[in-house]
Amino acid sequence: MRYLELADALRARLAIGRHAAGGALPSEAQLGQEYAVSRVTVRRALELLRGEGLVVSRRGAGWFVALDPVRQPLGRITTIEAALEAAGAVARREVVEFRFEAAPAPVAAALAVGPGVEVLRVKRLVRADGEPFAVVTVWVPGDLGADLSRADVERSPFYDLLPIRGVELGRATQTIDADAVDAADAQLLGVPAGAPVLVVNRVTYAASGRPVLASEHRYPSGRTHLEIEFPSVAFEAPRDDGATSHA
Repeated sequence: MRYLELADALRARLAIGRHAAGGALPSEAQLGQEYAVSRVTVRRALELLRGEGLVVSRRGAGWFVALDPVRQPLGRITTIEAALEAAGAVARREVVEFRFEAAPAPVAAALAVGPGVEVLRVKRLVRADGEPFAVVTVWVPGDLGADLSRADVERSPFYDLLPIRGVELGRATQTIDADAVDAADAQLLGVPAGAPVLVVNRVTYAASGRPVLASEHRYPSGRTHLEIEFPSVAFEAPRDDGATSHA
């Protein structure tokens, strides 16, 4: 049995609920005995399923079924932690980078500042029930982040920190894309380098219209669903030129 066939077999047993979400899988040695394959084959099959977001590994503890995807509505702006708590998970943020730096060109454009102007950059890992869930990087104009500490941003989201500093928050814009995770983020998220990730870029504006936050959220495949609800559905009337359209 090749590792692709073993991955299919394991995928099938997950699909029928043989192992509950969050539950432990048999050890690599046990799976090797059960399917008469080597541990190398078992490991390759499990890594493939991990890349698909179906299983996760915990150092020293083994392999576990991934938790059900967390659903995040796109109709309103919220934090990842709030979405996790609404799904019944325990959220925790860990700040892995905190520094002032010259704004990269895309960040400068998003925050409407000149290239090279100082901004505060905060990168954090968000965990759900102890497991890596997302990597979030936030950039704030230097004047708004000047009195913030690492402890501040580890304790509270920027959506709480800015209002108490006199910034009234207004609208936000958001784009959604896909990418392959680099080695550094792969290590944080517990996935192989090059695994697919969902990338959400958001710019948040003050009520005055000034952009005050630029953020990037990276989710491994299968860990979250972004949902949008349309209040009504309107269909275009048929064109007169004989062309037809299909839903």
